[in-house]
Amino acid sequence: MRIISKIGNEDLLNREKSLFLCSKHAPYSLYDKVFGWVDSLSSNDCVICFNSSELEDEVMRALLVNRVPTILVVMNRFTDKYNVQIEKALTEERMLILVLQRDEPQGAGQTPRLRNRYVMQMAENIVCGYIDKNGSIFPLLAGVQKICYLEQEEMMMATEPQNSPTHQRWTVWQDKILLRMFYEDMGLHAIKKQLRRNYISVRTRIKAITLPEEVLKGREFEDFVLELFDLNETKAYSLLEWRGDKSLGNISPISNKYPDFVLDYKDDRHKKKFAVECKWRASIPRRFSKQLFIPEQIVQYQEYATENAIDVFILLGIGGEPSMPEELYLIPLNSISQIQSKPSLLKQYKREVVDKWFSIEEFKEGMGR
Repeated sequence: MRIISKIGNEDLLNREKSLFLCSKHAPYSLYDKVFGWVDSLSSNDCVICFNSSELEDEVMRALLVNRVPTILVVMNRFTDKYNVQIEKALTEERMLILVLQRDEPQGAGQTPRLRNRYVMQMAENIVCGYIDKNGSIFPLLAGVQKICYLEQEEMMMATEPQNSPTHQRWTVWQDKILLRMFYEDMGLHAIKKQLRRNYISVRTRIKAITLPEEVLKGREFEDFVLELFDLNETKAYSLLEWRGDKSLGNISPISNKYPDFVLDYKDDRHKKKFAVECKWRASIPRRFSKQLFIPEQIVQYQEYATENAIDVFILLGIGGEPSMPEELYLIPLNSISQIQSKPSLLKQYKREVVDKWFSIEEFKEGMGR
């Protein structure tokens, strides 16, 4: 593991730093405790954090809103370029973004564990939120000094917190405040304090009046994929169509069934169109053939390919975040049936470098299969 890029105030590395660690799927009953700790900090403190889980991301936003000097650690490249609070913090020199890349071979262990171990060496203190004893963080803490546990795992409630959301109606005025704060990237904690609702109620309302999370993740992955074609810098590719899934109740256009992008490439001898369907999953589903490549969808793509005399590719992102997956697979549509019958063939289509620009040769090779 090594640092490949630094964005922001590098002087923060010279300060005494606390690293916030938290396992995924932290219960909402922990949030008051964690954000109470965040509110206790000042501009004299400095916190290292990640943003790879919901609570980690919300802690980062709360730190920035509270103007606490913050070091954000991300893998491979920084993607949240348009976050309002990050932009302000960088301008005011109270933030540093460290971009890491792993040098170890794939067999050396999972990336999150290697990242955590590497970053722990930078911090003088460690502050732990929810720590899953079966997760990757717990064994790293053995024998480590200067650890503050905000809440012990055995003290956590097995269910959601007792202060469950009330059925009090949300007013238009409250919705306007929530949306303004949400789109200014102020985070769950700031909205909760402003509107005096509990965390579950705020999170539920955000989901109700903004785009569904699965739609947002799909768009994030589409944005990531489109960047790899480097359309602004190279003339090798042209974007001909970009379909956004639209619906009203049960009504949706037929084009929703078509691939996300249609592009063409041109070189010295050829100019040819091809289509790309983007799919991101947090992990590879157990029911591989039915959940990852839904048969009805594959039939629709095949019909589209035949009717339009066009090659179709599936770009599959696995793990990490939609804006930066841990693995990326470029799969020709005509290879899907083989992968469904023998899932081990999927590894043949894995890109060695996830965020490398797409070359024309990659798609030419797929067209020749």
